[in-house]
Amino acid sequence: MTSEARSSHPCCCTLTGHQTWLQLLWVLLLGISPVSLAQQGTQPQSIKIEGDITLGGLFPVHSRGPAGVPCGDVKREKGIHRLEAMLYALDQINSDPDLLPNITLGARILDTCSRDTYALEQSLTFVQALIQKDNSDVRCSNGEPPIIPKPERVVGVIGASGSSVSIMVANVLRLFAIPQISYASTAPELSDNSRYEFFSRVVPPDSYQAQAMVDIVKAMGWNYVSTLASEGNYGESGVDAFLQISREAGGLCIAQSIKIPREPRPGEFDKIIKRLMETSNARGVIIFANEDDIKRVLQAAKKANLTGHFLFVGSDSWGAKSSPIQDQEEVAEGAVTILPKRASIDGFDQYFTSRSLENNRRNIWFAEFWEDDFKCKLTRPGIKYDPSRRKCTGDERISQDSQYEQEGKVQFVIDAVYAMAHALHSMHLDLCPGYMGVCEKMDPVEGRMLLQYIRSVNFNGSAGTGVMFNENGDAPGRYDIFQYQMSNVSNPGYKDIGQWTNHLRLNPEEMQWSGGDRRIPDSVCSFPCEPGERKKMVKGVPCCWHCELCDGYQYLLDEFSCDMCPFDMRPLPNRTGCRPTPIIKLEWSSPWAIIPVFLAILGILATTGVIGTFVRFNDTPIVRASGRELSYVLLTGIFLIYLITFLMIAEPSVAVCAFRRLLLGLGMCISYAAMLTKTNRIYRIFEQGKKSVTPPKFISPTSQLIITFILISVQLLGVFIWFGVMPPHTIIDYEEQKPPNPEFARGVLKCDMSDLSLMLCLSYSIVLMITCTVYAIKSRGVPETFNEAKPIGFTMYTTCIIWLAFVPIFFGTAQSTEKMFIQTTTLTVSMSLSATVSLGMLYIPKVYVIIFHPEQNVQKRKRSFKAVVQAATVSTHLSMKSSEKQNGESKIEPDRSQESYFS
Repeated sequence: MTSEARSSHPCCCTLTGHQTWLQLLWVLLLGISPVSLAQQGTQPQSIKIEGDITLGGLFPVHSRGPAGVPCGDVKREKGIHRLEAMLYALDQINSDPDLLPNITLGARILDTCSRDTYALEQSLTFVQALIQKDNSDVRCSNGEPPIIPKPERVVGVIGASGSSVSIMVANVLRLFAIPQISYASTAPELSDNSRYEFFSRVVPPDSYQAQAMVDIVKAMGWNYVSTLASEGNYGESGVDAFLQISREAGGLCIAQSIKIPREPRPGEFDKIIKRLMETSNARGVIIFANEDDIKRVLQAAKKANLTGHFLFVGSDSWGAKSSPIQDQEEVAEGAVTILPKRASIDGFDQYFTSRSLENNRRNIWFAEFWEDDFKCKLTRPGIKYDPSRRKCTGDERISQDSQYEQEGKVQFVIDAVYAMAHALHSMHLDLCPGYMGVCEKMDPVEGRMLLQYIRSVNFNGSAGTGVMFNENGDAPGRYDIFQYQMSNVSNPGYKDIGQWTNHLRLNPEEMQWSGGDRRIPDSVCSFPCEPGERKKMVKGVPCCWHCELCDGYQYLLDEFSCDMCPFDMRPLPNRTGCRPTPIIKLEWSSPWAIIPVFLAILGILATTGVIGTFVRFNDTPIVRASGRELSYVLLTGIFLIYLITFLMIAEPSVAVCAFRRLLLGLGMCISYAAMLTKTNRIYRIFEQGKKSVTPPKFISPTSQLIITFILISVQLLGVFIWFGVMPPHTIIDYEEQKPPNPEFARGVLKCDMSDLSLMLCLSYSIVLMITCTVYAIKSRGVPETFNEAKPIGFTMYTTCIIWLAFVPIFFGTAQSTEKMFIQTTTLTVSMSLSATVSLGMLYIPKVYVIIFHPEQNVQKRKRSFKAVVQAATVSTHLSMKSSEKQNGESKIEPDRSQESYFS
């Protein structure tokens, strides 16, 4: 007994038998008790239409709610439009004198909230009257049996919408033999008559739809697509059917098959878009998803700035609806959708647009629709008024004050109601011939018999097409094919581009894509490889391959493999073959050459000037005092150091390479051998003077020249041995300038001098330089007025710094593609700088005095070796004492006449 029944009777009755069975059924199916449901506030709200025969109705009036909440926002089209379509059909049938005359059809309509478990809870309302009740132990307080109202009996159910909901409900209705006709559920699973024998549908199953979608994809020339399915029977079954048919048809590859979770987490759709982009060539996306998931997929694609990338092929859940693409029109442009063949029902449009709050009180959810449709707020008892929203006036009119477009499944809702009515009419004619109203044979209506009448109906539906069912309860497959178009059309929207009835009839010339392009975009597994790319087949996907560029110095050997070009060649720009690598050398016009050449020219001019000055004033005291013989040797070495710059930059040949070997180290060797001889002579003289008045041996000019030439001969001997072991020749180095990009590869024409051999060639000169520096340090105590010890010392210190800087630069660029240019420039500049330091510190001051102060270029009195040494010793001591005194005190100036001894 319901609470309504108890409240209408003075007795307080407890129907233990009835409650026990209902509770048991509820617990078995849902795992919860009806008491807990009541406590949760989930008792069903429903629309009740009185009638002689009651039909059930299941509609997704609300969307799925967030976690913990069964229902969300009202669904204007998929919910309210479809629900009103059933009410409209009932009105039409009840006013039709030829269909069920004198019998009124009533209804009990429930909200599924787009959730299968919630729909199952609601649908138990339909089976309460069929549960056997034992009322023998029920007595009212006065001892009399209770008066129990006859429970409402539902003979058939219209619905549900989603396949997962229909499957859940069909399992319950089957237990109580209640026929069910769906207006939107298309999962192939529902065609299993052994499991869902009481289920029928006025829409074709997805197995037909999947075949139609495979035909569409192949007609557009696509062979690489992804699939996207909402978790549940509709999405998963649809995709499974598509995959199976595509495998059987062949020539179609599936890039990815992604499932949208039933309860998506935040960011789930962003991840889905990211996954789809992992196979970006698969622009075609076959989508079997519910309306809410489609909308969120489009939103995620728009958020990822992928408008125009994906080419959607949508199932009938997308169809020609505007709600899934609302505010996402740019992303949806070009989408090809499929919808069971339908037509807009003009009578329903007139009916629905005339609905208002006053004339539609039977729809308990209409007020919510009104608020959502007109974006206003009604003042209702128990609901606080929101001042931020406009207040509804009640004078608003549908399609005038709001946008209205008939929902795509309205026709099928009407056809489902009419199919139930025609079955009942045929059943009444057979069981109650000539009887006005419901006879005893139809009270109650036997479900299994009604099912037979349903499967036998054949009438023209609301769209003028035949309504019939096969042995599995499926309607025939008839589809319209639409494309959503925006560009170059006056009224953006879905355009009919073809039909499918057992075979495809597509009009490609009617199709239009993003930006108004008429050419069908590509969604192929692999594009033909570009020249120079090889095919790498994808394992397990025979129609797919990756194009891999023959990178580096590879060229395309055949369609599937690359090979390396010979060492002296590089690939053609299209990598279909090889070509010789260009040969380069250091050009005179190169910036790497201009600076060294400029320095060398200046150095040669300066050296020539010094030599000319010395020759011109050869017999003057300053020239003689500087040691003419060694000076000319040293100046020759400086000249050769400058000259080597031109040999290093000149185009390599056998002669050039030979002179490079000879002169590279020779100039430095001559210079530092002469300086070493000078510093050694000074050091020996003063060291000998400390011990004896006898001059040291080999300090005469002739001895000095002999010592110098002996030192130079070591360098020459090494070079000639090198000539004998490895004659000079040129090579082309293809490895020095071989960058990753072969377009910049060059062969470098060079002499056969490795970095190691070059350093070995200079190593002897460096030893001389270091030795000379050591003697310069030891001779630092000799007064500068006596000889050149200190200028030589400063020269060597500076030269050492130059060559210390040279080493890291030279070897630090060994891996650079500009190695030849950098090293050549570094070497020549370093040599020119060291020569310039020697020239500037040792000879420029003398030239200055000779030319600009000839009065100082006079002969001084000669003294003996002993006198010179004694004077130098005294001068040294005095200088040391003088340095200890404060500034401003007098200094003792030594006699400059001692210099003449060292000439």
